[in-house]
Amino acid sequence: MTAMHFSLHPFIFSVLPLFLFLVFLLKWLSSTSTTTRPPLKNPPPSPKKLPVIGNLHQIGPFPHRSLHSLSQTHGPLMLLHFAAAPVVVASSAAAAREIMKTHDLIFSNRPKSTIADKLLYASKDVAFSPYGEYWRQIRSIFVLQLVNNKRIQSFRHVRQEETSNMIEKIRSCGSDVVNLSELIVELTGEVVCRVALGRKYGGVGRGGGGGEGRRGFKEVLQEFVELLGVIDIGDFVPWLKWVNRVNGVYGRAERAAKEMDDFIESVVEEHVDRDRKGGEREGHDFVDVLLEIQRENAAGIPIHRDSVKALILDAFAGGTDTTSAALEWVMSELLKHPQVMKKLQAEVRGIAQHNQSITEDDLDQMPYLKAVIKETLRLHPPVPLLVPRESTKDVQVMGYDIAAGTRVIVNAWSIGQDPASWDEPEEFRPERFLNSSVDFRGHDFELIPFGAGRRGCPGIQFAAIVNELALAKLVHKFDFALPDGADLDVTEVAGLTIHRKFPLLLVATPCSS
Repeated sequence: MTAMHFSLHPFIFSVLPLFLFLVFLLKWLSSTSTTTRPPLKNPPPSPKKLPVIGNLHQIGPFPHRSLHSLSQTHGPLMLLHFAAAPVVVASSAAAAREIMKTHDLIFSNRPKSTIADKLLYASKDVAFSPYGEYWRQIRSIFVLQLVNNKRIQSFRHVRQEETSNMIEKIRSCGSDVVNLSELIVELTGEVVCRVALGRKYGGVGRGGGGGEGRRGFKEVLQEFVELLGVIDIGDFVPWLKWVNRVNGVYGRAERAAKEMDDFIESVVEEHVDRDRKGGEREGHDFVDVLLEIQRENAAGIPIHRDSVKALILDAFAGGTDTTSAALEWVMSELLKHPQVMKKLQAEVRGIAQHNQSITEDDLDQMPYLKAVIKETLRLHPPVPLLVPRESTKDVQVMGYDIAAGTRVIVNAWSIGQDPASWDEPEEFRPERFLNSSVDFRGHDFELIPFGAGRRGCPGIQFAAIVNELALAKLVHKFDFALPDGADLDVTEVAGLTIHRKFPLLLVATPCSS
């Protein structure tokens, strides 16, 4: 799972009264310096910083773009300061390779995040938990029991059925406008529910099972991932933790966490109750496995209820959010580039010919479809700043000294824009991948939308198959166009994952061939 939504920026310039800033400054100036380390001999290049806030004022509402702009001046490895905390930003494939491969172990820890603790059961999930034995055990459980190749293949029928359901929902709209964003979220949510939770669920929201005042799953998830991307000043200046309490960020996080927890708790209790009563079930799903491991203490370390729920949340939210974002951006780019859409449709329809439906067996015969997805992930990595890392030892990267305890951000979006790696990087040209072995699975550092190394996303294969099958079925069955008079608005909304700000509303015409 990060992009950082910078909620503090307007606070600094319009909300914080001057006298509080002066109090902050006096407190900082009067603080002891006995624990200050000697300066690094050869730190990475760094932009000038302000007293107290460091470089925070240079980070706008879309941090991946702000950091990219700074890297154009200060280079592919630069040192910033968020308040007094050092933050290294990597913006090239070479810098990412040193961090995520050469020195992967040193950079495998996660920095402390108050908001992640609130949302993710004290960061007991795979993505945000600190590096160590607990993380190794829960990651192993996640991979072996949910996203290993055998398990992924065993759920082919689920992906086939749910993508076909999406196609039927679009067909039922006739000539009416289709909210494709909503249908994509439904698709990914229902696939993940059936695979990980054993059946479809109605969604999350106040009241758990629905009713008045209930928020929809998409709304709750959007706020959830937006909050995970907030830069919390309290993580850098502990005595200022009150800031996000006053501006409502902590309150929003606690509400979103409660809504998610109500849903996940109901899923767990349903499984526990079914086991207690000896009820019938279709198969042994991920929740069953987690509860069995918990009962038998089979992981080698205690797996408490919160750990079980954190892993369920990883599967549910992680598997839904990044996958749906990628599909939204693929369709957006195809609408912007109708010649690419026509070429893709020709490939898919040529393979399908008179078949009623595309299957996963057909996907290996669709190199252009795979190229379209790769090109979209290059321009729109779902999590453009990945999840921040933290160095555990003093280390040299690209000849520069980095101290233990330094936060590290790898700007996957900036790497995808790097002319050193990509010809005409601002252009959407899937053809660049047709004669290229570059892939997004963590071995080619010029394309790392899902990270790499020990802390890379373990669900890459799961997401890739859903994306490919859904896209193939969409362009096989329909021609898509914007409603009359509508423009394609590709404004982003910031958060852990970068989504479209506005839903993708289209008219879908069934293919006549």
